[in-house]
Amino acid sequence: MAESVAGDALFERTGKVSFVQVLPHALQHVLAAFAGIVTPAIIIASVCGFTPQEEAAVIQASLVLSALDIFLQQFPIKGIVGSGLPIVMGASFTFVPALKAVGLELGFEAVLGAQVIGGALVVLFGLLFKRLSFLFPAPVLGTVIFVIGLSLCPVAVASMAGGEGAADFGSVTNWTVALVTFVVTFMVGNYGKGALKLGSILAGICAGFVVAAVLGMVDLSAVATASWFAPPAFGAHRLVFDPAACAVVGVVAIVNAVQVMGEFAAVSSAALDTPATDSQISGGLIANGLVGMLSGFLGGVPTATFGQNVGIIAENKVVNRMVFTLAAAILLVAGLLPKCAAVLTSIPQPVIGGATIGVFATIGMNGVVMFSRHGLSQRDTTLMGLSIAFGTGIERTAGALAGAGFPAWVDTVFGGSSIAVAALVAVVLNLVLPRQK
Repeated sequence: MAESVAGDALFERTGKVSFVQVLPHALQHVLAAFAGIVTPAIIIASVCGFTPQEEAAVIQASLVLSALDIFLQQFPIKGIVGSGLPIVMGASFTFVPALKAVGLELGFEAVLGAQVIGGALVVLFGLLFKRLSFLFPAPVLGTVIFVIGLSLCPVAVASMAGGEGAADFGSVTNWTVALVTFVVTFMVGNYGKGALKLGSILAGICAGFVVAAVLGMVDLSAVATASWFAPPAFGAHRLVFDPAACAVVGVVAIVNAVQVMGEFAAVSSAALDTPATDSQISGGLIANGLVGMLSGFLGGVPTATFGQNVGIIAENKVVNRMVFTLAAAILLVAGLLPKCAAVLTSIPQPVIGGATIGVFATIGMNGVVMFSRHGLSQRDTTLMGLSIAFGTGIERTAGALAGAGFPAWVDTVFGGSSIAVAALVAVVLNLVLPRQK
């Protein structure tokens, strides 16, 4: 009986749980998120021509910022900063196109200055959210969540094939490892029982890692050369507030906030069986904006909710805040101890892809559930269909917004982001389409 009660506590926000119960679920979230946290940092550092040491500093800062945002979301400050929802935060891919463009043209200092402004705009958006919430009813949020899941699927497939730019991209070896990982994850998640079923992603990653190691795909050399302790440096770079850079990143920051808001709503609905309140969403956005501002001073990447982790939470319903607190602690340690980060970064991309593609599919279906919960009217299907058509169509048509007459920032912000376009179209259509009785 005691075991039953203890097990039930995993499905309660504040239930009493043991470290042994919490650890596998926390590790599962860390392993699902880690590559996503590190990758944007690597991309930005590469664009800016950083040395390996400078790149490591950006990665460290991104890990520390991710941990801080998770902590704030689990333990809200005075009910104002933080959502109180079961959520994992990490470096945001949404910012990557804009930060790459700014970094190439104006340098890393302009990237950091723009991040401070972008974070401030998100804080303002959070403070005003209750007055702006009418712009984002369930059909709009459901559409955005669906597009998020849809846009993440190519990311998973690219990882399954070996990761963009890999010399062996698309090889049989990569797909073998990816499919072994996927099959183990799928079988354990659907046919396993108890703790094993809840830890399906972790089981898949472990199986895939073993297969990858046997095939000689695991490189642990970085572990030996990494230092033991290296805290992120506050203010190591000066901040440059270029108006164009701030405008571009500011627009992306608001788009990112809409994504964050949508996934707050998704995780609350799917895992807690209750809609997220205005206060939860407002507090979550304020915390996310403050961390975004801090990213400019620490030299990291702004954070967002992590869709793959939202999918895990939706699948296993484990919402105890100690799971997310331990996950944040692990990320913090990894950010302070580069050797730990090196161990986690040794997981091959096909393993990550094979473990997360099912999760991304779950995210998309959560969006469908959200906007269809009260029945699909003609108005709702029009809103969703047109939003998806514009979003995916523009993203998959290179240069669609880069022609004569368009400022460069339009293509930077909207040309490569189906989420940005779909969110904008959905909000506009929700305002202009006639209401049905």
